[in-house]
Amino acid sequence: SLDVLVLYFPGSCVETVIGLYGETIEVPCNNGNNKPDGLIFTKWKYVKDDGSPGDLLVKQAQKDEATVSATDGYKSRVSIAANSNLLITQGSLADQRVFTCMVVSLTNLKEYSVEVKVYKKPSAPVIKNKAKELENGKLTQLGECVAESANPAAYLIWMKNNQPLVDDGKTIIITSAITKDPATGLSSTSSRLQYTASKEDVESQFTCTANHVMGPVQVSAPETFPIHYPTEKVSLQVVSQSPIREGDDVTLKCQADGNPPPTSFNFNIKGKKVTVTDKDVYTLTGITRADTGVYKCSLLDNDVMESTQMVTVSFLDVSLTPTGKVLKRLGEKLEVSLEKNTSTEAKVTWSKDNRKLDELPDFSKLTYSDAGLYVCDVSIEGIKRSLSFELTVEGDPKIMSLTKRRSNDGKHKILTCEAEGSPKPDVQWSVNGTNDETSYFNGKATYKLTVVPSKNLTVSCHVTNKLGYDSRDISVFSQKNEDGAEQAKVIVGVVVGLFLAAALVGLIYWLYIKKTRQGTWKTGEKETGTSEESKKLEENNHKADV
Repeated sequence: SLDVLVLYFPGSCVETVIGLYGETIEVPCNNGNNKPDGLIFTKWKYVKDDGSPGDLLVKQAQKDEATVSATDGYKSRVSIAANSNLLITQGSLADQRVFTCMVVSLTNLKEYSVEVKVYKKPSAPVIKNKAKELENGKLTQLGECVAESANPAAYLIWMKNNQPLVDDGKTIIITSAITKDPATGLSSTSSRLQYTASKEDVESQFTCTANHVMGPVQVSAPETFPIHYPTEKVSLQVVSQSPIREGDDVTLKCQADGNPPPTSFNFNIKGKKVTVTDKDVYTLTGITRADTGVYKCSLLDNDVMESTQMVTVSFLDVSLTPTGKVLKRLGEKLEVSLEKNTSTEAKVTWSKDNRKLDELPDFSKLTYSDAGLYVCDVSIEGIKRSLSFELTVEGDPKIMSLTKRRSNDGKHKILTCEAEGSPKPDVQWSVNGTNDETSYFNGKATYKLTVVPSKNLTVSCHVTNKLGYDSRDISVFSQKNEDGAEQAKVIVGVVVGLFLAAALVGLIYWLYIKKTRQGTWKTGEKETGTSEESKKLEENNHKADV
């Protein structure tokens, strides 16, 4: 491959090209404008190390091949391109010299000189002779960065966390050197870094970059270093779930900020000194409330440098009176008592039959609705206790009402007997019928019976449980008698209505006579009135008789 960079330096008429080390160097002959009319030959020559001129090759215009005239190392390395450019294989630093292209024609002779420079990119930088450790606050040689075999020499920069380090002559000192290989002439650059570390540098990454005109920037592998420093602070940690409960295992862990970290510690377990070696923990098993207190840890050789922690053990003791199954009679009193002993303020909630209560009911006079399963939940952070009692309220059966109604189709009688009592009363009717339904809730029972009476009946509802019984009667008419009774009511109503109408007519007649007589007194007429008045009176009497 051919790699060439053509440069012109200010104030110089000599063209400069850059070739790459180890590659073929192409030296231009007047940038290709080298075929004048009447061209006879093209010749390449060079300046030897001692400053004398030397011939390389000649290319006759009428011949296809060039004649190599060089007798030194160039003899096997030079050739001429179709555009008359000089080709030099296996470029080396020895090729950094001036080459001249001479173009001869029938009318002219011209020479074009080119200075060749050979560049080589350095090998990737490597940090060598690394320090095993750095000491806090102490200037220490961290390492040596080397970038080898370059031309020109590489420029090295030390970096910490991708930021360049600057030599300040005190905490950072950087010393660089360049050496040349006598055989190749290539340069190697080395840079030694002396660095004053701090504790924060335990996480720092150090790199070295090699900068070169051929680019790009090359970066070494990052390096980290342990930082040694004495312990300045001790820290005691309580390793346990939170909160700490009775029966838990609690581990005390003592840590120091020194590097290397201490491996042995003294633990102060409620006033008792315990030494642990080659570890930094001490475990308390099956802790109790009596273990609540202040715990300490310190360095083995320095008890003054210590750390303390308060360990608080949570506990919750509760008792409920009564518990289990509780049997009471209707109207009796039930006293409920909850006692608790806790490490912190406890939260108490009540529920009845899985439904939360705002507060516990008043049990001064028990009712059937008070019966149920009561659960008390007492809790503090991390601990919960549940206590319960199941209340049963018993009482004698008592019939509250016994009613009847006609069914929707008008063919049956439905009797309803409502009673209270616990345990649930059993019912017995004095007549046969169809038991439609039975319900029982909060001590209240409802029984229904459907009957078709063929005659007038007196039906009894009997309710019993283990505590007693009650009974009540109700009259039930047959359908026929009930219809006759309704008809009788209608006749009586009609007769009463006629009677009231006759009484109303008589009252009107009386009022009329009275008014008429008053008028006679006022006008001086006879009490008997006129013949027209007598006729009206007779008509009214006739209507009243009907």
